[in-house]
Amino acid sequence: MSTFNVPTKNEVSENNQAIFAQLEKGLGFVPNLYASLAHSDTALENFLAIGNAKTSFSAKEKEVINLAVSQVNECVYCLSAHTAIGKLNGFSDDQILELRAGNATFNEKLDALAKFARSVAINRGAASPESITAFYNAGFTKGNLADAILVIGEITITNYFHKTTEVPVDFPIAKVLETVA
Repeated sequence: MSTFNVPTKNEVSENNQAIFAQLEKGLGFVPNLYASLAHSDTALENFLAIGNAKTSFSAKEKEVINLAVSQVNECVYCLSAHTAIGKLNGFSDDQILELRAGNATFNEKLDALAKFARSVAINRGAASPESITAFYNAGFTKGNLADAILVIGEITITNYFHKTTEVPVDFPIAKVLETVA
């Protein structure tokens, strides 16, 4: 595979330079995956528009989806980034490992969400009837289901982008999870 470099601020378009400045201000740095999207004049802005869009999910619930789907897709970058973000959202190390496996025994509603997200990812969009029933029984709505699919799509974009480019991971590397059946 050819090396997919991480561009610097000076190597991207003016529009992307402005986005880099916003990211540096908000996050303190520009994650390598985001910087690499800036090879395109439009991809980074378009991706951030999806990620910053309104949703019915809390930041914590989004992390449940991000962790479960990233594990299915075996994306070390996203697992590492979302392990760090999950901790910022109050999850313990053990809870994060459980969420990655598609479970949340510590919270019934999050358990249904993790199982649903994992089922969607494993089955390429065709969630199991059991996971859909459990999702609704946990109190989620049809609107939540639509939002969940969008969050799953968002994390799948970064999973696939990293798996294709293999840009360096600039977060502490997530612990390897034992095989999940």
